[in-house]
Amino acid sequence: MFGLDKKDSTLLLIVALLTMLAPFILNPFPTESGLAQFNAGYPDLMQRFVIFGIFAIGFNILFGLTGYLSFGHAAFLGVGSYSAVWMFKLLSMNIVPAILLSVIIAGLFALVIGFVSLRRTGIYFSILTLAFAQMFFALAYSVLTPLTNGETGLQLTLDDPRILGASATADGSIPVTNLFGLEMRAATDMVVGPWSFTFSVGYYVCAVVMLISFYLAIRIFRSPFGMMLRAIKSNQQRLNYTGLNPKPYTLAAFVISGMYAGLAGGLMAAMDPLAGAERMQWTASGEVVLMTILGGAGTLIGPVLGAGAIKYMENIFSKINDNVLHGWFAFLPDGIEDFVVFVIHPFVGKGWHLTLGIIFMLVVTFLPGGLVEGGQRIARFFNRKKADDPKSASTEPAE
Repeated sequence: MFGLDKKDSTLLLIVALLTMLAPFILNPFPTESGLAQFNAGYPDLMQRFVIFGIFAIGFNILFGLTGYLSFGHAAFLGVGSYSAVWMFKLLSMNIVPAILLSVIIAGLFALVIGFVSLRRTGIYFSILTLAFAQMFFALAYSVLTPLTNGETGLQLTLDDPRILGASATADGSIPVTNLFGLEMRAATDMVVGPWSFTFSVGYYVCAVVMLISFYLAIRIFRSPFGMMLRAIKSNQQRLNYTGLNPKPYTLAAFVISGMYAGLAGGLMAAMDPLAGAERMQWTASGEVVLMTILGGAGTLIGPVLGAGAIKYMENIFSKINDNVLHGWFAFLPDGIEDFVVFVIHPFVGKGWHLTLGIIFMLVVTFLPGGLVEGGQRIARFFNRKKADDPKSASTEPAE
């Protein structure tokens, strides 16, 4: 299917089903249930899942395949966001031109930065990319204020000279982003008994883009180009001895990865037309590194799983405060209840980073292949158990 073998086609189909059915899968608890706070099926969070999934997929092409660890990929995310917002201000509120411009501009920036940074390898390459990202952050925050609006961030106004659209709607408000007239914030609610599901246009647009990005990543992984990137990661010096120059391949991987980041930045601006310098900070670059390693660097679906896990903890796990904990353990005697809340408190709410750090250390120590390796181990365990089951073994009578 689509030029993929059976295994990759099955994986793509599974990802497509999970993505399309996300409003149901991420809302397992009834709306009025005490566990409803663990539901993640609302549009804003689902959009973050797929957008940062795109970001992580692109980063994995560079880090997972080539082995080059970049600490500056947030620069392309920010550049993509700024490009999209400027397109909304100057041309049209249609998201297609904005996203295309985001990808192109991010690719050009990646070409320049990669050309310089890829002259070094290892930690020196990582430091160079971090330095470029911090330079971009400083420029966006202060020096290029006429283009970026500094610390306030670039946003739409009623005075925007929009060429192919009105600067204001009939009621005097700022127009919303759309896909050929279909508004990104449009949503439909479906109530099934005690459950409520929200279907958002913006989410499904991002989901389709993510599926296309995932498909392209599969093709890159299975192509001769992807095999060359694996060879570079395995032993670049030995590759040099064969007479092949790895630099064009690494630069191409860097540019492709940067374009993925620009695409994610453009989608972020398409869902919420605002671009700020904070998207270029080193913490944003570190976050995509965590996503990729947590999910499984070098795997296809790993970065998507890692992005979903971190964004879930950031938006859901962080909301568990002391009031919620006291509600959970109200059945205990007062003294024991207070003690249990005191013990759990540092790991939830504002302390969710501590829990994430512990999970990350455990994964790196015991599951170097990330969540994907964990899933593979569980599958092997059940397959081995099934194979050892005497009832499952068939016997043939002797002749």
